[in-house]
Amino acid sequence: MSNNNAAKLFKSFSSGTLNLKNRTVMAPMTRTFSPNYIPTDDVAKYYRRRAEGNVGLIITEGTFISHKAANGYERVPAIFGDEALAGWKHVVDEVHAAGGKIAPQLWHVGSVRKEGIGPDKEVPGYSPSGLYKPGAPNGVAMSKADIDDVVASFAQAAADAKAIGFDAIEVHGAHGYLVDQFFWEGTNQRNDEYGGSLENRTRFGVEIVKAIREKVGKDFPIIFRFSQWKQQDYNAKLCQTPEELATFLTLLSDAGVDIFHASTRRFWLPEFEGSDLNLAGWTKKLINKPVITVGSVGLDSDFTGEGSVDLAGTSNPTGIEGLLTRLNNDEFDLVAIGRALLVDPEWVNKIEHNKEDEIAPFNKEALMKLS
Repeated sequence: MSNNNAAKLFKSFSSGTLNLKNRTVMAPMTRTFSPNYIPTDDVAKYYRRRAEGNVGLIITEGTFISHKAANGYERVPAIFGDEALAGWKHVVDEVHAAGGKIAPQLWHVGSVRKEGIGPDKEVPGYSPSGLYKPGAPNGVAMSKADIDDVVASFAQAAADAKAIGFDAIEVHGAHGYLVDQFFWEGTNQRNDEYGGSLENRTRFGVEIVKAIREKVGKDFPIIFRFSQWKQQDYNAKLCQTPEELATFLTLLSDAGVDIFHASTRRFWLPEFEGSDLNLAGWTKKLINKPVITVGSVGLDSDFTGEGSVDLAGTSNPTGIEGLLTRLNNDEFDLVAIGRALLVDPEWVNKIEHNKEDEIAPFNKEALMKLS
């Protein structure tokens, strides 16, 4: 790989108050390394190592908001309460000390939650229609009061994140979790203003973004992660056509989203027939906002799981020439790296300095050494 072809990857980027030294992003990856839902000193060291490795922006693992049903996994970090916020403040300080920028991913798992998961193990999953996937009930359908409570919890989490020094926030609106469950017809069978048309199904996400914007002010960057695929159905489609995608994106953009994070499992696959553009490429074409692409960057196969880093299989390092061609064609603005950066904190530096042959593969042994 030539340094010249990769030059744009290492150019600076700005959006609002977010100023990055390059176009690389650490993708959010759940790790379950936070006992009692509090990020520890080891978590701070983990993120600092990626900042020292020259990552432009770190997006944290999903961190659950204060709504009683937001969490779906043990040992994942919260983003509310004095202890958890103090833990995150330490993470932020360590990343900043290493010259990095960091944003938390704000998360509510919806009907993925099962009773028996903390903090309150008796709380069921909450979702638009009480469905985990089409034909599979779980938990309870949310009332309007429940919806208002969740919107307020997202907004408060964003305000707290800004107060302790995070550089931006990301709303997790992807992968079949709560916000995405409202978007997806398969799990949203409501007959009120939150169900039915694409516009109505997008309303919940729009209200979250608007509430966050009101709390954090006009310049604080809001990133929004969305996907077509769901962990419940890898072949699901939120938007069947570019026209539907344009409607969806415009609603969220007008609400206050600054950067869209278009999640795919394989960045190289086209999103709609008749074009080679991936989901990020279509997003960039349809909306005048910066876009992050993601999906098996730097690896020769996609992941086979969701919800933790205990993913099956082995993926070997591969070149990123095709990715760089798309970046240089302005199909997207930023590149998120997941598993490749998980097992090799120096991935960005190795790419920049033509040391691709030194990049570690992704496999079970590498995960056992995860730090």
